Amino acid sequence: MATSDKLIQVRDLKKYYNNGAIKALDGVSVDVNRGDVMVIIGPSGSGKSTFLRSLNLLEVPTAGSIVFEGVDITKKRGHDGKKLDIDKHRQKMGMVFQHFNLFPHKTILQNMTLAPIKVKGVPQAEAERKARELLERVGLGDRADAYPIQLSGGQKQRVAIVRALAMEPDVMLFDEPTSALDPEMVGEVLDVMKRLAKQGMTMVVVTHEMGFAREVGNRVIFMDEGKILEENSPAELFAHPQNPRLQDFLSKVL
Repeated sequence: MATSDKLIQVRDLKKYYNNGAIKALDGVSVDVNRGDVMVIIGPSGSGKSTFLRSLNLLEVPTAGSIVFEGVDITKKRGHDGKKLDIDKHRQKMGMVFQHFNLFPHKTILQNMTLAPIKVKGVPQAEAERKARELLERVGLGDRADAYPIQLSGGQKQRVAIVRALAMEPDVMLFDEPTSALDPEMVGEVLDVMKRLAKQGMTMVVVTHEMGFAREVGNRVIFMDEGKILEENSPAELFAHPQNPRLQDFLSKVL
């Protein structure tokens, strides 16, 4: 596969706490290719979210490298010696968290247009047109002037997803996007993510939703104790798990 297909290249990533007593990440190496829907599963505390948050340096790794679109974002300076502008790279990485992180005092439309206007300099009229278009796509076209408190959890998470899309990112990172939702709201958020995957959006998803991993992912990674213990296609990983720890994990969650 040509290097240009590799959107993110992670090599020997480590994240230690307490002078190495806690190894949240312990030598993770993986490539994320354009168009991948990479789903990361594993028990709580396995390092999944730490890994995801390291991809845009919300967690600063202890060691290792992350090359995003040809630039090692763990370095302080680029090839040209200029100081690395991590915010510029973050603009190309949409991030959706467990909790929606919407500004409560702003309308849904204002929440969505804030970053495109402030960060990318998109004219307000254009940002609003794009935001309304995105809200229509997730069935929330009539909620543009509502405030977050007036929305259900599932609606807020759908807004959080299209808010990230408003920045036109090259990759979307999802950190357990459904785990804070009531069970009946999970489906509406997963449906939006499924549609994104069908449209070819590169996605890295940390989730406990095994059905989503099986149905939508093209690669599933199992992590435990800060390491990748197994990686395969969903069909293979779920039907023929090789690693004993994975076998044990699946026996409890499936």
